[in-house]
Amino acid sequence: MSDLPRKAVTRTAKLAALPLGFAGRATWGLGKRIGGKSAEIVGRELQQRTAEQLFKVLGELKGGAMKFGQALSVFESALPEEVAGPYRAALTKLQEAAPPMPTRTVHSVLEERLGEDWLDLFLEFEDKPAAAASIGQVHRAVWHDGREVAVKVQYPGAGEALLSDLNQLSRFARLLGPLIPGMDIKPLIAELRDRVSEELDYGLEAQAQQAHADEFADDPDVLVPAVVHQCEQVLVTEWIDGIPLSEVIADGTQEQRDRAGQLLARFLFSGPARTGLLHADPHPGNFRLLPGDSGDLDGGSKDDWRLGVLDFGTVDRLPGGLPSTIGDSLRMTLDGEAETVYELLCEEGFVKESIELDPDAVLDYLLPIIEPAQADEFTFTRGWIRSQAARIADPRSPAYQLGKQLNLPPSYLLIHRVTLSTIGVLCQLGATVRLREELEEWLPGFLAEDESALEEGESAAEA
Repeated sequence: MSDLPRKAVTRTAKLAALPLGFAGRATWGLGKRIGGKSAEIVGRELQQRTAEQLFKVLGELKGGAMKFGQALSVFESALPEEVAGPYRAALTKLQEAAPPMPTRTVHSVLEERLGEDWLDLFLEFEDKPAAAASIGQVHRAVWHDGREVAVKVQYPGAGEALLSDLNQLSRFARLLGPLIPGMDIKPLIAELRDRVSEELDYGLEAQAQQAHADEFADDPDVLVPAVVHQCEQVLVTEWIDGIPLSEVIADGTQEQRDRAGQLLARFLFSGPARTGLLHADPHPGNFRLLPGDSGDLDGGSKDDWRLGVLDFGTVDRLPGGLPSTIGDSLRMTLDGEAETVYELLCEEGFVKESIELDPDAVLDYLLPIIEPAQADEFTFTRGWIRSQAARIADPRSPAYQLGKQLNLPPSYLLIHRVTLSTIGVLCQLGATVRLREELEEWLPGFLAEDESALEEGESAAEA
């Protein structure tokens, strides 16, 4: 495998070949149909070939191209099954692996960043990467004090490649649109581009990760590995084992799926409340299911299993936790307060001043989406999220017409993406989750003030 392709002309040529490939396969498909194959069979073969080429190129280029592919992968559960089938394997592959950079490149980066005697910092260092992702890869090692560590090394030229890819991909957004029917790809690419500088800064990542590690140090449900060392393009953190969430999605037991889903929801809502930070990259490759004290994921109580959380390169800074507007509007929607909800959405900029909507229609639009918050527990399924995607994406649907008139304020953009991505992962897991319990505990405004005061009083009495 060669080094990360850095020259803009090389990367642009690879990406520019994608639409040409799509067109070529469309011509091939037409020929097959003239030759007698059914449209359904040809369509399936066409999707398969398109997926293989698209994600082969995205994986090889790493950088922004692969980051884009990973962002798409968490939405695969919303795709119709006839579309999702051919793409699923290619999409989920990007959640855990990418072609590694050569050993000589890794060594040269470590020598440049850690010094000529960098190897003396480790008792052991594995040249074969344990994981390769969009802008860096991870090597397993043993630090000089005996701790097992993960050494994250940024690809040389990753920053330039990331910006170049995202600029180039935005030109092809129209062609990539069919991967997620009903979703506008351009804002997703624009948002990824806005977050590039933060994700490339391992110093910021180290601060965010250590803040979480300190807060969750004694937590029975969540484990965040501590930062051991950081300098420019190298980040060393404690190593954690466990089952990658992608494996739980593929082969996990129902108990493992339910526990992973519950902890994922708990981390999503408790993290901002406890740290003032929102982990903003919730794809399955960034989570592990860890055994409890028994050390056995197949035995012992499922309540002992913990969620290991990795990669804090992209975070949203929320000093007061998640905005109370979210909790307030959720509570009032569930209570059927159409006028009040509408006024709140207008105040926050979800409805532009030039637009006037029927409050009851807005309520009808929102209620199916927040169904998981209504019941004591809810089973997230691919069927459920597909039905929501179809309802909102169908031009004949009233929900589609209303949705086009709603606005997403910039301050909510990342929160919105993280929430949707997390729901996508919960649906991939097929997990039964007590979501309402987590909202009541961690989301400001979800409980009315008198209910919150009553719960706080009960907690104090129990203590």
